[in-house]
Amino acid sequence: MDFFGSLNVFNLIDRFLVPAVAILVCLTIHELAHGLSAYALGDDTAKRMGRLTLNPIKHVDPVGFLVLMVVGFGWAKPVPVNPNNFKRPRFGMAITALAGPVSNFLLTALILIFIIPLERLLSSGGTGAVYTVAILLRIAMISTFLGLFNLLPVPPLDGSKVLFSFLPDRQYNFLMRYERYGMLALLALLWFGGMMEHLLTALRTVYGWIAQWTEPISIFLFG
Repeated sequence: MDFFGSLNVFNLIDRFLVPAVAILVCLTIHELAHGLSAYALGDDTAKRMGRLTLNPIKHVDPVGFLVLMVVGFGWAKPVPVNPNNFKRPRFGMAITALAGPVSNFLLTALILIFIIPLERLLSSGGTGAVYTVAILLRIAMISTFLGLFNLLPVPPLDGSKVLFSFLPDRQYNFLMRYERYGMLALLALLWFGGMMEHLLTALRTVYGWIAQWTEPISIFLFG
């Protein structure tokens, strides 16, 4: 293979394979966290449907994944949850919803704790090392974005379920009844309301905070 052919292969890997792997990991961790949280609170629906797994095939919606790869906004297969199995249904739904974004922030923190050995690996200069570090850092960035995005208080995102749990029953039931229409409002906010720009600003801020908090741990362990 000539130089330009090799260059094109590396460009394709960097542009498609690296983000694809990162997205699969982030979505899988996010959905698994929902299922594990629900199971811990008494709902075994996700377990019975085979969703308590790290197998991305069980969690990733093919169309949602492709849309996410192309436009930066997509979806996974929602983890099935039966709130009637919770002792406190609304509280259980809120905790289960919150578990997804929290797992994304924890995943970012876990990766950044290893930033010093990752930098040393990168300095080795090997192609495998470069792509390993690239994938891990892309996972950290996408995971942070996914956590922030899902905290938006717009149905059907996780943030809306947390917010709705504090509302009186009448308002809660009304909003949940029309939850499916929230996607239209979300799209309008993203493309016409400038929401994506604000999200990217928040992403840089939160990612910086996590990096700042984990830096002393990384130095203590690996410095």
